[in-house]
Order: sequence, then structure tokens, then C-alpha cells
Amino acid sequence: MIKVGIIGGTGYTGVELLRLLHCHPEAEVVAISSRSLNGKRVDSIFPSLVSLCDLIFTLPDDESLYHCDVVFFATPHGVAMESAGAFIEKGVKVIDLGADFRISDAKEWSNWYSMVHTQPKLLSSAVYGLPESNRNLIKNANLVANPGCYPTAIQLALLPLLSNKLIDLSNIVADCKSGVSGAGRVANQSTLLSEAGESFKAYGVSGHRHYPEIKQELVTMAGSNVGITFVPHLVPMIRGIFATLYVDLLDESIDIRPYFENTYSDEHFVTILDDGVYPETRSVRSSNYCQISWQKIPNSSKLVVMSVIDNLVKGASGQAIQNMNIMFSLEEGAGLNQIGLIP
Repeated sequence: MIKVGIIGGTGYTGVELLRLLHCHPEAEVVAISSRSLNGKRVDSIFPSLVSLCDLIFTLPDDESLYHCDVVFFATPHGVAMESAGAFIEKGVKVIDLGADFRISDAKEWSNWYSMVHTQPKLLSSAVYGLPESNRNLIKNANLVANPGCYPTAIQLALLPLLSNKLIDLSNIVADCKSGVSGAGRVANQSTLLSEAGESFKAYGVSGHRHYPEIKQELVTMAGSNVGITFVPHLVPMIRGIFATLYVDLLDESIDIRPYFENTYSDEHFVTILDDGVYPETRSVRSSNYCQISWQKIPNSSKLVVMSVIDNLVKGASGQAIQNMNIMFSLEEGAGLNQIGLIP
């Protein structure tokens, strides 16, 4: 049984790790930390875990965490950067659900997160954890940077097109929507029900922190520079990411279905929908699945690709567990085969 520790267990991604790992046949959470809730029972904070979890929150430097096989950091940026190295030195694998190791250039990271990246050597050893494109490197990694939610939905939608050089790389538009849980569990006026309910708005239009991650990984997939416009929106729902990508085909007569089917034929968590069937966020709610569809605009080179995920599962905790399964040579879907909740 793999012994799991969670640092930062009071947010949505932390409790989502607990929910999913409770059903994992080969992993058990044995330690969980929170500075603010040190000494309190986990199920007193998350009543959904009553009778299912008897863990008590500890401090992040508690010795029990160093006896784990793997530690998940579900923390704000800057935390994992300072602490991950100590775990790796003791042979504990680390999966960071935050942003500390997603951007490979330390200076670029600092520009977006307004602090100095203090661990450039550790950063250079981190593996970007999108299984569908980086599985072989994840297998042998000691430190995995779990992708962001928007970047996950966008990359999965574009991977077949970029890797097969089917589209114009100069002008990709990513029009994306997210539920309010993407903003985290900390109280914020903009995510109050009376503020977000019955409304729809764009944010981060001048520059969102997921942009450099998206750009970096699309360039890697394409093997050359990519021009992308990324605009996120907040919608009045709790969970879900809907990414709509507008691209131009180099050959407007090409049938792209075989490229998507070949790319994802062996990918359990990516589903290609039938022609004319468009994805819905509710179809993947609370699951680790991504559903993808597209629509060719008649008499045009324009292609619209649609991708949906649950931002807390495939966009965060579920993908982190998927990475853990790969790192420990487990069945990749272990603990993750829940289907979407409808209604």
C-alpha cells in the first residue's frame, strides 16, 4: 500500500484528493497538514468524510509526512518551491498541484508570480505532468508539476492538431470558461453567490497566469513558435472547464477525426465524441474524463474544437493521482474510474 501525504489539505483540491484516494485500491492517505487547523480532525472540517476519515491535521513539517512514499502539495504558489527538496532528498516523491514547477524558465515564472523562484535546480528536474503527452518522463520522475486546469483542457484539444502539423500556428484563439471553484476556497468577493450568480464575465484578459504555461507546452507540442490568444471567463457554476479553440486548418478538406482517434486510442480518460455531438461540462462533473468534439465551419478553413473537464479532477486532483499511478507503476485509472454526475 502506497503511503500518501497531503500538504495543504483544507482547500478544494485537498479534499478532492481525500475523496478520490479513499476509493484507491493501492494507496492510503496517512498524513495531512494545515497550519491553521493543526490538531483538528479532518472530518470536523469536511463533514462528507465523517466515519470515513479519522486523520488529524498536522503541521507541514511533521515527521509523519517524511515517512510517506509520495506527498501532494495542494498549496498556494511559493510553498512547494521551498519545501519539496527536503522530501525528495529523503526519497519521497512529490507532486505539486500548484504552479511552482510548471514554467521551466525561472525568470519567466518570477515575472508572472511576482516573487523570485528560489529553486532553479529543482525546477530543472521537474517533469510536466500531462500524462497524454509526457507519460514516459513521468514514470521516472521524483518531482511532477501537475498542469493547471485551463492548460489541461486546451492542450488535450490541440495535441492531435499540433503534433500532426494540421493547423496554422500563428493565430490560435482559446476562449475558455470555468466554474467558481477554480478560484479556490478562500473567501473572495468576486465569487460570492450574489456576485457570480446570474452573471458571466471575462477576467485576466490582459494576462492570466496560465498563459505562459499554455504557451510553453503548445510550443513543445508543435516544435515551433505558437501564437495564442487566451481569454478565460467565470460562469455561475461550481465545477467545470469548457475550452473552445478556434484554429485554421492548413488543408480545409482534411478529415481530422482519424488524427484525434489515433492520438487518443489508448487514452482511457480522453473521449472523442461523435460528429455533431458537442460536449457538456455536466458529462464529466466529478470525474477524471475529458470529452472532445469539433465542428468544421462550412466553406472555410476554420475549425472549432471543444474540450470539457472537471477543473478539480482532471484539472487538478484527479490528474495528480493519475500521475501518482504512473510514477508507482500502478494501473493508471486506479481510484479514478468514477463517471460524471448527472444531474
